[in-house]
Amino acid sequence: MLRPWKLELEIDKKLSKAVYLQIADTIITDIRSGRLKAGDALPGSRNLAQSLKINRNTVVEAYQVLINEEWVISKERKGIFVSEHLPSLHEKRRHALHDSSHPLTVPGSIVINFDDGHPDSKIAPVTELARAYRQIFGIKAKWQMMGYGDEHGDLEFRKMISQMLNHQRGMHIHENEISITRGSQMGMFLTAQSLLTAGDHVIVENPGYQPAWKAFQYAGAKLLHVPVDQEGISIEAVEKLLKEHQTVKAVYITPHRQYPTTVTLSLSRRLRLIELSNQYNITIIEDDYDNEFHFGYRPILPVSSFPELHHYVYIGTLSKVVAPALRIGYLATKNQELLKKIGELRKIIDVHGDVIMEQAVLQLIREGAVKKHIRKATVHYKNKRDFVFGLLNRHMKDIADFTLPEGGLAFWIVPKVQLDWDIVTALLLEKNIKIIHPEQYSPNPINGFRLSYGALSEELLEQSIPLIAEVFSTFF
Repeated sequence: MLRPWKLELEIDKKLSKAVYLQIADTIITDIRSGRLKAGDALPGSRNLAQSLKINRNTVVEAYQVLINEEWVISKERKGIFVSEHLPSLHEKRRHALHDSSHPLTVPGSIVINFDDGHPDSKIAPVTELARAYRQIFGIKAKWQMMGYGDEHGDLEFRKMISQMLNHQRGMHIHENEISITRGSQMGMFLTAQSLLTAGDHVIVENPGYQPAWKAFQYAGAKLLHVPVDQEGISIEAVEKLLKEHQTVKAVYITPHRQYPTTVTLSLSRRLRLIELSNQYNITIIEDDYDNEFHFGYRPILPVSSFPELHHYVYIGTLSKVVAPALRIGYLATKNQELLKKIGELRKIIDVHGDVIMEQAVLQLIREGAVKKHIRKATVHYKNKRDFVFGLLNRHMKDIADFTLPEGGLAFWIVPKVQLDWDIVTALLLEKNIKIIHPEQYSPNPINGFRLSYGALSEELLEQSIPLIAEVFSTFF
């Protein structure tokens, strides 16, 4: 027979705190005070609901909160009992998670979403792009574009991309060594399917970019994770893995601004990585996802620009330059056999690219509209970066480490103590703030998150960063 227990609680339905949380908090108070001891049985949900004159489901919700937080345990066919091992979660964190009456929150129902680094669509040259698209579609020779084109994309467009890569990024690439794709992720998938076979190994940065990892794994490859520090991927760890595994086929890197930490691969490590690539005959897959918006003197040149490098695939995108919804990416490689495989696979899944859109973007480039937009956007993002840096220094310098990035659209924030990120993300959602859980960057627990500012207004940033700092502070 279950031990009788009287819940001393007056439910106040006028409180902003939910009734089930009022019940849960009262039980926790009784456990903390010793009134309820380890092993004590709680009333059945039906009996407690009747005594409190509330719906039974409300009691079930309260008990579920207690079970989830490990204050009580459920024993099948016996009931609910106070746990023998009380949870170690700090009380103020738990109350912050469940107390909806907390005064600091984003007003209204808007959810502030810190994505992985999207650009600001409000400044995109959409009007110019639409005009160019209509002009290209309406030209007299439009019938010539209604048939199938080259599987690698419009030749004139590839010429323009090769000129951009050669003049601005120090590469030595020909238009016949380029394939236009529907975004960089498609380029990653085509590369993985054409380069890798089941059982191959790919070395990847950790933390890193999981969508690329999934492309490699879908091709049957196994991943070898290498840590990242302030100089980028650890070359010592890469060399060790190359000696241990004979089946390493490629190494995937984001050297310009490493995703997600934003660090730049140092020159000494670049040169050593090139030596290892040549020595072990492995392909460097370079994802230059964030090249254009650089706030220093000039962007660091790609690893693929070094003439000593024999095997590489360089992947980029125009989505952040023209418009986020514009799915135009590209890949470049000197490996003609690989490029042929990529073209054959491209024809199977997509026949050819969006020729009219490629021509429209080409027109914008020739008119100078893209160059003008990049200049305007760079100033816009630099000002926003500086604004965010000021907010971080004001609200988070004592609780987290961060550095001023030389470009890109995000900061990497590392709290000074280990946080429980399940709780952090839940706390922030309570305040209408959504961040990417660090588990998205690594198979192992990591203590950092990517604060992207590109798509958010200064007003939303000014509202949300103090709230993020407040949530972090509950762990100190």
